[in-house]
Amino acid sequence: MNPSAEPIPSRTRNQLVPGRVGEPRCLRLIERRPRSNGLALLLWVMLDYLHGLSVFRQTGPCVTVFGSARTRPEDTNYQLARRMGAAIARLGFTVMTGGGPGIMEAANRGAREAGGRSVGCNIELHFEQHPNPYLDRCATLRFFSARKMLLERYSYAFIVFPGGAGTVDELFETLTLIQTGKMEPLPIVLMGAEYWREMMCFVEKMAEAGTISGGDPQLIYVTDSVEEAIAHLRRHAIAPFGLRLAARRPWRWFSRRIRHGTDARLRSPGGATAV
Repeated sequence: MNPSAEPIPSRTRNQLVPGRVGEPRCLRLIERRPRSNGLALLLWVMLDYLHGLSVFRQTGPCVTVFGSARTRPEDTNYQLARRMGAAIARLGFTVMTGGGPGIMEAANRGAREAGGRSVGCNIELHFEQHPNPYLDRCATLRFFSARKMLLERYSYAFIVFPGGAGTVDELFETLTLIQTGKMEPLPIVLMGAEYWREMMCFVEKMAEAGTISGGDPQLIYVTDSVEEAIAHLRRHAIAPFGLRLAARRPWRWFSRRIRHGTDARLRSPGGATAV
């Protein structure tokens, strides 16, 4: 059938409106004055951003570690993330995570044990999300949008361990920001080749179908080795940005906790901490 011959549907003047019990929870911030919902939402989100920016303003260059909150300490991925956190800290980076249990806890724990800085950007949830005990600084936020922005803002690389829907969301948002030019081409490392095998096949399929650029799959580096991941960070997260080791200053009085570990961290050229 010729599409041009199809009849044009008539226009409707009807429109759905939210009911008293049908509004999404995030919109019901001020029940008594529905017209204020938009302004209230804007203010709550702004407060989230301001809180996170004030907490992390002195963290310096970070590597963000994503992964499942459900991974147990006896799991091999937990131990691998713990080793990765320690290795990242020895490079001079601050280890940043979502601040919760599982893989996040393991990476923060490894950084703490290596004497490096360990921070978390937590989120308010009804289950399984509470700040882990290995954080030097932690900001707990209401909105995922603010949380993801903060996890991306301070990072020079992203390490992704096996995880669920939230981890995949964080991975593809980061990839989207890079491929659209909203973020510099920072390294993305997937830990666990077997776990991510089907997903990487799908990424290759998207490239073959032309729904993403042909070079986009090369933005992701897949490995099972902490040593290979660290070598990749040296090549793509340190050298291109001119980061160098410099004496580490203690956090100011308003930090949640001040620790003294290794005496060096990465800084940008000119001596100013890269943020």
